[in-house]
Amino acid sequence: MKKLVSALALAASMMGVQARAQDIAAMNDLEFAHIAYTADNIDIRYAHLALALSKNPDIHEFARTMIRDHAAVSEAALGLLDKLGATAQDNAVSQSLNERADKIIAGFIELESKAFDMAYAENELAYHKEVNALVEGTMIPNIDNAEVKALFEQGLEIFKAHEKHAEMMVKGLKY
Repeated sequence: MKKLVSALALAASMMGVQARAQDIAAMNDLEFAHIAYTADNIDIRYAHLALALSKNPDIHEFARTMIRDHAAVSEAALGLLDKLGATAQDNAVSQSLNERADKIIAGFIELESKAFDMAYAENELAYHKEVNALVEGTMIPNIDNAEVKALFEQGLEIFKAHEKHAEMMVKGLKY
C-alpha cells in the first residue's frame, strides 16, 4: 500500500509534463491559459473524488476549498479570455496533464480510508508544488499580456496557500 501511495505522489510530482521548462517557456499566453485551466480542472476532479471516497472532515474541508478556489480562478480566466476575444489553445502539456490525472485517479479509486486520505493529501502537496513552480518560474516570466500575467499572479497567491494547507494536512495525517 505504501508503494502505491508513494507512486501516486511521485506521479503527481512529475505532473505528467513531458516537455522541459524551456519548451513550456516558448509557448504563448493562450497555451499557458489552457495549461492553467487544465490544471484547475484536474484539481477539481481530485477534490470531487475526495468528497466521494474520504470520511475525513479535514479532507472534505480541503476538497471543498479546492473546488471553490479552482472554479473561481477558472471562471475569472474564462471571463478574461472572453473579454480579450481569445480562446485557450490545447497543447501537449495539457494533454499530458490529463493523461497523468486519469492514471492517478484510477489509483485513488483502488484505495480505501486512511490510505486514500494520505495519497490524496500527498498528491495535492506534490501537485501544488509542481504547478506553482511551473507557473512562477516558467509561465509568469514569459506571459506577454499584462492582464493575463496579473491573473496568473493572483492565482499563484491562492495556490501557494493551497500548498501550505496541503503540507499541514500531510503532516496531520502522518500522526
